[in-house]
Amino acid sequence: MRFRSDNSFSKKQFLPTGLKVGITILVILSAFFLNLSSLSGNIRSFFYSLSLSSQEWLWEKGDNVSDFWVSVFKAEAIKKENERLILENQTLIIENINLGYLKEENEVLKTAFDIKLQEEFELEISQVVAKEISRDYLIINKGSRDGARFGLPVITEEKVLVGKIIEVYENTSRVQLSTAKENSFDVEVLGRDIYGLVEGEGNLTFSLGLIPKEKEINIADKVVTSVLGGNFPKGLLVGEVQRVNSSDVASFQEAELNPSFNIKELNYLFIIINSKL
Repeated sequence: MRFRSDNSFSKKQFLPTGLKVGITILVILSAFFLNLSSLSGNIRSFFYSLSLSSQEWLWEKGDNVSDFWVSVFKAEAIKKENERLILENQTLIIENINLGYLKEENEVLKTAFDIKLQEEFELEISQVVAKEISRDYLIINKGSRDGARFGLPVITEEKVLVGKIIEVYENTSRVQLSTAKENSFDVEVLGRDIYGLVEGEGNLTFSLGLIPKEKEINIADKVVTSVLGGNFPKGLLVGEVQRVNSSDVASFQEAELNPSFNIKELNYLFIIINSKL
């Protein structure tokens, strides 16, 4: 749309009604006289000059109206194009996110395959959809229709015990972390022939107790589930000894454990449907 600096458009737009009628009559008369072949050249020239200003005004009006509608159509076309580009961009973002998830899931499956988890267990892979860290819970996207059942263990692709299923719905399940206060299970110190009992302390921590005083246990020793228990399959990595507490008057030693999983990095987990061993 073109803009003029002399305000002629706004002035002519609001001409009095009588003046508009006069101009219209003048244009009609001019057209009539100009078409009379008997008129002399001077008379024709007079009427041409007389009608010139009104013709310019009508042309300007039509030109401005034309520019206005062209601008409207262009704006609508630009709006539709922008909407199309936004939609395409959102689609690409979603596709990239899905590709990222697929890549991560494939890496998890590859790691599980490399350590031959599928030879030990019948597994169902699941994705973590929510974390309730303060309550030592996770929500996963597999439920009863996928074979999830109450009490089934949940592990990482590296055979780390995360917890067990305590609530099952059709499409989701709630997993109680092994560090929850309600949990206790038998373990052994890897390679040391030392057995004890792990108890959840909450807030992603747990303790190891009932360690005989005569047994030597060290910081950084690995702790795994024991065959003596029954709550979980044997050989699942539980945690690492962080501190050993020993007393001359106590009958057993105790130790503080760090869990072997990082809650912030838990995105995919395996449900152990059945043990093959």
